[in-house]
Amino acid sequence: MWKPFSGLGWAGIKNGELLRPATGEFDVLLTMDRSLKDQPPFAEQRFGVVLIRAVSNRVADLIPLVPAILAAIEGISPGELRRVGG
Repeated sequence: MWKPFSGLGWAGIKNGELLRPATGEFDVLLTMDRSLKDQPPFAEQRFGVVLIRAVSNRVADLIPLVPAILAAIEGISPGELRRVGG
């Protein structure tokens, strides 16, 4: 189920701290936070992570990546990290 991040009351939570509250809330976490890959092992998480690499987080830069993002989400396993984009 889609849940908008902004409505969760997580404002101000930084980097790897997001992994704790996300556990049990999501099947997949989409992020552009490149430092997230340096956080505690993803194998211990109960959700998959898709790391999106784009020029910016502007819609115009993300739209071309949507097919690859959807493909990355499909069949992702808990604890798995997939990268999309360059």
